[in-house]
Amino acid sequence: MFRTVEKQAVVMQEAQRLYGLLRNVSKTKAEKWSLDDCIAAAPYTLSINRFKQEQNAVILAHSYTTPDLVYGVADFRGDSYELALKARESSADTIVFAGVWFMAETAKIINPSKQVLIPAGKAGCSLADSLTGEQVRALRAKHPGVPALCYINSSAEVKAACDACVTSGNVFDIAQKMPGDELIFVPDMLMAENLSIELKRRGTPKKIIADGGSCCVHDKFRPGDVERLRKDYPSIRVLAHPECAPEVCALCDYVGSTKGMASYVAASKDKIFGLLTEQGLVNRLEAEHPDKQFVWPFGMCAYMKKNSLINTLEVLVEPRAEQIVKVDETIAAKARKSIEKMFELAQ
Repeated sequence: MFRTVEKQAVVMQEAQRLYGLLRNVSKTKAEKWSLDDCIAAAPYTLSINRFKQEQNAVILAHSYTTPDLVYGVADFRGDSYELALKARESSADTIVFAGVWFMAETAKIINPSKQVLIPAGKAGCSLADSLTGEQVRALRAKHPGVPALCYINSSAEVKAACDACVTSGNVFDIAQKMPGDELIFVPDMLMAENLSIELKRRGTPKKIIADGGSCCVHDKFRPGDVERLRKDYPSIRVLAHPECAPEVCALCDYVGSTKGMASYVAASKDKIFGLLTEQGLVNRLEAEHPDKQFVWPFGMCAYMKKNSLINTLEVLVEPRAEQIVKVDETIAAKARKSIEKMFELAQ
């Protein structure tokens, strides 16, 4: 009986910890995270954190995953670039990457000797799935000598076919450093348009040769969404990601990466923000800035939400084959050069 009471007390203590972090966070449009939600999550977070320590594992959680992962078990949280750096620097034996496949693949490429696991299995990405390495090679053959950049939201094969990788936080700076007045950019077509506009604004215009697709979250925002936010909240500051359409970005107060948007909010004295991005970032900012209001029209990545406490515990106990990240060694070697070039150029 004593052990049962003790266990219940530990679970309740963990639930209170979670509730202290998540009580200001939206679970849906209509409700916040409740104490009952945290009580339900607590047994999983306790078990995951125990297994993590026993196995010398580190958990990386993208900001677009759910708050119980981000604040319950993640050792590091952030955007693609931040987490790529943490993966690169990690001394853990096992990396658990709560994100989508290309992110876990990137972690494996730069940590070939480590075990890399992804709770969501082969969770896709509308961008990463929009272009193949073969298509990039064909594009480069049509434009010989033109340097090629790939957005980090791409497969290992695409990274292997390009000169350097970029993120939404460093794309503009790295593009400026590439030689010549032409540049291949894949696979985000909307970011390619924003890149062309920004390089002209900086006085270093380049002809951007693009191919690929778009983000299934950010490509849905329209100028009318910004106009409605400003009408309903006159003092609002509207933030967007460069995966949004240029005509949307042109109407916003700030355009930048997930990390950039978070930094903008943290530094701003304004109190109300409209976020044209994925729900997970909204949740993070609600948790970290309870004194500020965040308005989120819509936008949820079903791929990111495939990560859960249940399958995170599963990969630590007995991972399924599709949760174990493997990359062909020849492809990985070429992709690693592209990623390392990004780290070099981003200095």
